[in-house]
Amino acid sequence: MADNTGIPNRVSGKRIEIIVPCYNEEQCIEAFFDETSKVLDCLEGYTYSFLYINDGSKDSTLSKIKSLVDRYGDDKVKYISFARNFGKEAAIYAGFENSIGDYVALMDADLQHPPTLLPQMIEKIEGGHDCCGARRISRKGEPVIRSFFSKAFYRIINNITAMNLVQGGSDYRMMTKQMVKAIVSLSERERFIKGIMSWVGFDTVWISYENVERYAGTTKWSFMGLIRYAWHGFISFATTPLRAVVWLGFIVVLSSVIYGIRLAYMSLAGIRPWQDTTTILMLLVFFSGVVICILGIIGEYMARIYLELKGRPIYISKETNIQAES
Repeated sequence: MADNTGIPNRVSGKRIEIIVPCYNEEQCIEAFFDETSKVLDCLEGYTYSFLYINDGSKDSTLSKIKSLVDRYGDDKVKYISFARNFGKEAAIYAGFENSIGDYVALMDADLQHPPTLLPQMIEKIEGGHDCCGARRISRKGEPVIRSFFSKAFYRIINNITAMNLVQGGSDYRMMTKQMVKAIVSLSERERFIKGIMSWVGFDTVWISYENVERYAGTTKWSFMGLIRYAWHGFISFATTPLRAVVWLGFIVVLSSVIYGIRLAYMSLAGIRPWQDTTTILMLLVFFSGVVICILGIIGEYMARIYLELKGRPIYISKETNIQAES
C-alpha cells in the first residue's frame, strides 16, 4: 500500500533535512517554509527540519529566519549566519557539515526548486539510490544567450574532464548521509559543488521538471557571475588548460619555423626582401600574447594553490542556534 505521495506506508523514523542557502531572500523565506512544509507534512513516518544558511544577507533575511525559529522551535528550524558573504558554495558546505538528517536535500529559497518533487526523491532514495537530483528539461523564461552558454559549458567540461555533468542538472538534490559525509570530507577552499558531487561518485538518479520562475526578488546570478562560475569549474577540475599550453607552444614554434623557411625562400628568390619590420613587429606581438596567455593560465593555477596552502576557513559563522555537541 502507498499513500498519495507515492511513498510506501511505513514507520521509517528517518529524518529529512532541508539545506537552504540564502542571500537577500527576505521575500521568500516564509513562503518557502510554508510550501515545503505542506509537502513534507504529507509524508507519513518521517520527521523533517530546515537548516537555513544566511550568506551575509544585507536585507532582513536573518530576521525572517529567526521569526520562523520563534514560531516553530530550534528543532524544526535551524540557522547559521555568516560574518559576511562567502558565496553559495561555502553556504552549501556549511549546511552539509552541520546536517544531521538521514536524508539531506539541497534547495534554493526562491521556490525555483519545486517542493512537490521531494516525495519522488525520497522514493528513489528508499529504492536504493544514494542520490536523486532534479534536472530542468526546459529553460522557459531564460534569456537565449544564457541558455546557449549553459549548454556549451556542459559540453565542454564533460569533454575536458573525467566528470559527467548532466545537462540541465541543478543543485536541487536529495542524498544519503553517507554521500553528504563524503562531500564534506573534500575540504578544498575553492569549491565547485556540481563537480564535487560528480567526483565523489555514488549512485545518482535524475528526475525531470519544467523551469519555474522565482517566487519573488531577483536572481543573484549575473551573466558575468555565471561566466566566472563556469571558469571556476574548469580550473577546479580540469588540467587540460595546462596541457593545452604545451601543445600551443609546440604549434607556435612549428608555425614560426615554417614561416621562417618561407621568408628565407622568398628572400633568396628575390620575391621579397628579407628585412621586413612589419613582419618582425607582428611576430613580436604574437609571441608576446602567447607568452602572456600561458603565464596567465599557469598563474591561475598557482593562485589557487596559494589560496589552498593558506588554509583559511571556508566560512566564518557569526551566529547560529545549533547547539554544539558536548
